[in-house]
Amino acid sequence: MRLMASEAFLRSARRRARLKRRLSGGIRAVHYFHQVDDPYSHLAVQKLDALKAAYDIAFKSHLVSKPAEAFQGSSEHFEAWALRDARSVAADYGTAFNAEALPQPSDVHRANDLLAPHLDAADFTAQAIATGEALWSGGLGAAKADGEGGANVRSGNALRERLGHYLGGMFHFEGEWFWGIDRIRLLEARLLAEGFGDGQPCVPEPVPSDTSGLDASHIVLEYFPSLRSPYTAAGHQRVLDLIARSGVTLKLRPVMPMMMRGVPAPRSKQRYILSDAAREARAHDVAFGRIVDPFGEPVKRAFALFPGAVALGGGMAFVTAYLSAAWAQGIDISTAAGLRQVAAKAGLDWDGLQAASRDADWTALLDDNLNAMLDAGLWGVPSFRVTGGADAQAFACWGQDRIWRVENEIAKRAGRTPADALAGET
Repeated sequence: MRLMASEAFLRSARRRARLKRRLSGGIRAVHYFHQVDDPYSHLAVQKLDALKAAYDIAFKSHLVSKPAEAFQGSSEHFEAWALRDARSVAADYGTAFNAEALPQPSDVHRANDLLAPHLDAADFTAQAIATGEALWSGGLGAAKADGEGGANVRSGNALRERLGHYLGGMFHFEGEWFWGIDRIRLLEARLLAEGFGDGQPCVPEPVPSDTSGLDASHIVLEYFPSLRSPYTAAGHQRVLDLIARSGVTLKLRPVMPMMMRGVPAPRSKQRYILSDAAREARAHDVAFGRIVDPFGEPVKRAFALFPGAVALGGGMAFVTAYLSAAWAQGIDISTAAGLRQVAAKAGLDWDGLQAASRDADWTALLDDNLNAMLDAGLWGVPSFRVTGGADAQAFACWGQDRIWRVENEIAKRAGRTPADALAGET
């Protein structure tokens, strides 16, 4: 895990891919994998022409189908969540997506048939956007197509699998994957670093409303982290910063790691998650990579101490210290000595922590947290739910790449708009 999370491993993957491409006589190209019934693909393809114009490199588009259930995390929630999340962030990225329901399978096949002849054409982006708009609005109708979509999807799936991925809306460039509109900024950073462009990035991460000095104490932020989640570790400091800036009322609700509650994660998905989380941590200047995996009994022993930490007023400090120990400092949290170090870093007396945790039912606590998260239609971590303020409806989302969206939600509920923040700065 330490090796795969390292920047040296990423550089090695890039070198191997570059060598393989040279030996095969291929050209340098960014490969884009478009899934017509994937909301994130519909957002990403809206930026494709801007990328083509900004960078002096070939872009090759491929059609793919949705991932197998084993790669979806929670197949029960996966597609509904993608619809909701894409609607939630589309405008912030300067894109459009308003669909409320998934398209019919027959329409998906027809959309692929319509796009197949345009894969290598200059008008692919325009055709993909137009076809997507018709597909998601239910207006695709009985448009005639040449029937080549199925073969192109199979070819795209095979290439995606051979290169080591499983999702739609993905970009791949010489050994490195970039997920959808949220990771285009990292793709651009690499292309700029390698001299393919000389301008400003086309698709930066949205800038949230400034919550500095905001009194959001009447708004509740439920934060669902996991001690074994690399994405939680990569985003945790930004959550702490957001809480400090906004004054939001925190409800800390840790949950058991996904794989320890039966959520599948095939090996290729595990590899991508770890390498992507490490890359995100580096992008946000967060220490990460000296890993001691707390899977199994180690994480259970840590969670058994959590109620005691809460009782002593150090719940968040304990989670913070543990994440740092397991994911950045290389402390052996599988031992009592390692847990003592975590307690000390959290400012908690070891004997007092053990005594305060002795009679607590930590499994019931984590089960309650998990049920609350699932009820919000979420299954991954870190997850967030925001309530209170100017909106009677709860807002829920998951992912360290949605912390900016959480901050926007807190600001909105507290009555501060982006325009208000800009006026305050000027």
